[in-house]
Amino acid sequence: MSRNVIETILGAVVLIVAIVFVVWAYGRSNVGDRGGYTLNAKFDKVDGLDPGADVRISGIKVGRVLAETLDPQTFQATVTFDVRNDIKLPADSSAAILSTSLLGGKFLGVTPGGDEKMLQPGAEITITQSSINLEDLIGRFIYGGGSGGAKPGGQGAPAAGGQDATDPFATGGGGAQPQGAGQAPK
Repeated sequence: MSRNVIETILGAVVLIVAIVFVVWAYGRSNVGDRGGYTLNAKFDKVDGLDPGADVRISGIKVGRVLAETLDPQTFQATVTFDVRNDIKLPADSSAAILSTSLLGGKFLGVTPGGDEKMLQPGAEITITQSSINLEDLIGRFIYGGGSGGAKPGGQGAPAAGGQDATDPFATGGGGAQPQGAGQAPK
């Protein structure tokens, strides 16, 4: 008798998981779409933004990304997306590719402008911000990409007297030190 109860409970759990999956898949599909009008935006990079991704205004989903294509003349990515019919966007609105979290997916964030003229279906949002690549950002932080910071390994740090240790023409304050001088062996 107890074996039948366990099998019944396990079957119910499997059935509940299947129902949750069907509801999730239905929500991510195009079935039952409320409709809307289509807009375009061009970006230099669309890393991580996939068709079906959310279009959000102030964190609220107002549409979805329909397609991504490459413009053969400018080599920019053209993103086609829709916005609900009850949302009218000013002509000077902007679009940015943003992350849902540090390791999460991407979405298209739209910031409405202040223009009195509204975007018409098929129009293009011209003010855009491309996707930020996390690896590039970490690389810039580590290697000081143009920030004027010290380079890895201690090179570029001021030597005694405030001079750059890698500058062969440094004078004053005890003279120049050779590269790597004063560093502990590795």
